[in-house]
Amino acid sequence: MKYTFDATGKKPGRLATELAVLLMGKNRAEFAKNKIPDVQIEVMNANLMSFDQNRLRDKTYASHSGYPGSLKLPNMQELLDKKGGKEILRRAVLGMLPKNKLRPKMIKRLTINN
Repeated sequence: MKYTFDATGKKPGRLATELAVLLMGKNRAEFAKNKIPDVQIEVMNANLMSFDQNRLRDKTYASHSGYPGSLKLPNMQELLDKKGGKEILRRAVLGMLPKNKLRPKMIKRLTINN
């Protein structure tokens, strides 16, 4: 099944919740935790999402390579400038999916366009 969403004017977290439910298949009668539903999701206009100014300044994304002193904490505004709304939405959905072997397979079924 193919779904298309327009992200214009929507908040990233609210949209990510809808997308995560569809990717996991929780909206279907035949839902099973160990199965990935046959869905394709396309999101249009990810750069036109509505971002709160306080959230842009305060929300941080941590990444660490494993080497001492390599912790990076860019805030949402820096990530938006560097990679666009596409990356913010992808990370939000990724955080809402189950942390198991099915997670990479689920996220591959999500396509986000700027």
